[in-house]
Amino acid sequence: MKSRKEGIVRLVALVSVLVTAALPGAAQASGARRTSDRKPDFSGIWQAVNTAAWDLQDHSGEIGWPPGQGVVEGNEIPYQPWAAAKKLENFARRKTADPVEANCYLPGVPRATYMPYPFEIVQTPQRIAISYEFAHALRTIPMDGSPHPDGLPDTWMGDSRGRWDGSTLVVDVKNFNDQTWFDQAGDFHSDALHVVERYTSADPDHIRYEATIEDPKVFTRPWKITMPLYRLLDKNPRLLEYECVFYLQEERFKNAPFK
Repeated sequence: MKSRKEGIVRLVALVSVLVTAALPGAAQASGARRTSDRKPDFSGIWQAVNTAAWDLQDHSGEIGWPPGQGVVEGNEIPYQPWAAAKKLENFARRKTADPVEANCYLPGVPRATYMPYPFEIVQTPQRIAISYEFAHALRTIPMDGSPHPDGLPDTWMGDSRGRWDGSTLVVDVKNFNDQTWFDQAGDFHSDALHVVERYTSADPDHIRYEATIEDPKVFTRPWKITMPLYRLLDKNPRLLEYECVFYLQEERFKNAPFK
């Protein structure tokens, strides 16, 4: 009788483990660092390790252009016909037209996340700040449930508003200008861009990042990018000074192999 009871207990425990493991996000949340209010603690320095800054989609390599796998769901950006032609024009002119690599403007969202430079998240229950090494870009994200204010001017980095969806940080971003690109390949948007980011802890040192992109002036439907973000584990990691100066960019591109 005793062995039978022990067997039942073991079976129940096994079923419990299997059910828990099958729940969406259960594994991701299990190893997350937690704040005092029991939310995942994303504070720290992070970096994407991919080639999305060059091209969001699958792409081959060339001199100065690393090959890479795409981060777009389905590997398709659903441009309207006129916008697909505009993207090809941007690609042909990328040497001088890219707002970031050629002109040192702020990268916008989501491009700031996967630039080949780290960024730091500082988190409190009321507010989250994200500071980027590239060009000292900064985002402040209120977590108080306040909506996007009316009448805000359009900006390079947009206006961010955060909330929690269970253990996932959701950031709604609007009020963009139409000047930023998503990558060096010339993927672009209008001032109607709307980005919804999702940060989910995969384990203490990895974040699963998603960004859903909507722009009815440019795309036929919303589309999504996904990628992991990695915590910097170097000894005493910190953001360093990086000044993007336009005349230096001119010199760097003067003898670039692409036209």
